Amino acid sequence: MSSAARPYKAGAVDVLAIALDDCREPALRPLPAEAAELLAALGAPPRLVAHLRAVHEVAGQLVDWLAARCPGLELDREAVLFGAATHDIGKVRHPAELSGPGSEHEAAGQELLLAHGVSERLARFAAGHADWEAPGTRIEDLLVSLADKAWKNRRVPGLEDLVVAELCAAAGRPAWEEFLALDEILTGIGDGAEARLAYQAAHPLGG
Repeated sequence: MSSAARPYKAGAVDVLAIALDDCREPALRPLPAEAAELLAALGAPPRLVAHLRAVHEVAGQLVDWLAARCPGLELDREAVLFGAATHDIGKVRHPAELSGPGSEHEAAGQELLLAHGVSERLARFAAGHADWEAPGTRIEDLLVSLADKAWKNRRVPGLEDLVVAELCAAAGRPAWEEFLALDEILTGIGDGAEARLAYQAAHPLGG
């Protein structure tokens, strides 16, 4: 979509450019259009949009890898990608949490998405991406949580163990084999963390 075709004010056009325009260094796939347009309409801070795009890219790599490695695994690809693209959207309401700790953005993000007509199926990741041990957590939730760590090369053994267990159940392979395979893909993703961190940092906290 060209900037001339975007029906938003100037600040929102900038958000759409971050969310959708070609990005080759680092290579980042564009956000889903619905997510990008919502971020633009909300006037999301540039750094938040850059962060969401980096996490969304890693989520995309993970679902692509899973499709090849474990084709029998039932996976809602759209939900994972949309969840990764909006998991921190609550920071629009709690901008202090862009540069500091805090969890108020989690429930606020889900409420914001639901208020804008996003289904519970897609909105839930905003509230649950930091609580992967909660009852009812599914493989899609685990992948969004994993992408939110792996984009900056953070490894969380407990979270990875839960993903390994899902892979074992779906493919029937031993845990050690699934662990080695997951470790390999996460190591490769981690190699790009420095470039993704630099990309995020290059975008301002404010509009």
